[in-house]
Amino acid sequence: MRCAEAAADKYHGVQKFDVITGVQAKAPPGPPAYQNVFGETLAKLAETDKRIVAITAAMPSGTGVDKFAKAHPDRTFDVGIAEQHAVTFAAGLAAQGMRPFAAIYSTFLQRAYDQVVHDVAIQNLPVRFAIDRAGLVGADGSTHAGSFDVTYLATLPNMVVMAAADEAELVHMTYTAAEYDDGPIAFRYPRGNGTGVPLPEVPQKLEIGKGRVVRQGKTVAILSLGTRLAEALKAADTLEARGLSTSVIDLRFAKPLDEELVRRTLAAHEVCVTIEEGSIGGLGAHVLTLASDAGLIDAGLKLRTMRLPDLFQDQDKPELQYDAAGLNAPQIVDTVLKALRHNSAGVEEAGARA
Repeated sequence: MRCAEAAADKYHGVQKFDVITGVQAKAPPGPPAYQNVFGETLAKLAETDKRIVAITAAMPSGTGVDKFAKAHPDRTFDVGIAEQHAVTFAAGLAAQGMRPFAAIYSTFLQRAYDQVVHDVAIQNLPVRFAIDRAGLVGADGSTHAGSFDVTYLATLPNMVVMAAADEAELVHMTYTAAEYDDGPIAFRYPRGNGTGVPLPEVPQKLEIGKGRVVRQGKTVAILSLGTRLAEALKAADTLEARGLSTSVIDLRFAKPLDEELVRRTLAAHEVCVTIEEGSIGGLGAHVLTLASDAGLIDAGLKLRTMRLPDLFQDQDKPELQYDAAGLNAPQIVDTVLKALRHNSAGVEEAGARA
């Protein structure tokens, strides 16, 4: 008890620790945690922008706001376990010309959905939502999984929704959100460490609603949102080895969707697959709606959506959770081959394309 009371994090989400001294084991060396990339990036941006403030709902270390607080204690607000108040407070600050970042776990932001709609979106206030723990969260389990935020945010008028593919993209999206004053904007990122890509020294302001072509191909297109991009690239390598030229698109934005890029991609490829770390109703649904409205499905497009299954998944290692969810590279390859009606040996079934 004494060790927990003395610890800065009060033993909230502890590592293994010595039961006598209470000292927690240090995390193994590796890429920085996404939450720390966010917190440190925001702290750096706030050095030259006095309008930036950070708000957390009792999760300063879990969201990386503790990094911001060390540098800017007078612009850091921990409102306690009161996400509704955090959102309304951020709306009030935005209305007065500040640039508030409400850093809240995806699963906890659900508690404040009414405030997101009425206090932020309807009034088109530039609140920045830093959505931590997006997607599956390993040992934290179903209560903390960030499965629904893209679905429940991208339905709202005025809302911009981004998803970082890696820690470098998170730096860019944090800066993009800081510079966006036209309305509410959200960016999501997962629990755990980044991929190891170099962090940019100078962040890039992303063009709102524009994705990027990571790899250009001709036959298959994988449209990714978020950190499934790494698995999409692995799948592309496998498909290329089987003679299937594959494009990989990092859409970056679920809303506004890069309609020009999506239309061009759907029209130019035989099979298109969307993949995301979220529930039904997210990116895949928006791409399907666009394809349907544009008549592309009528023209014979093979379009498939890959998303989290309709269930609450138990705790496990994240890579095993995503394997169980069917969102790793082998399942992407299988989805493409089934759409093309290839069998497991890579030989096209007789008459499949007759």
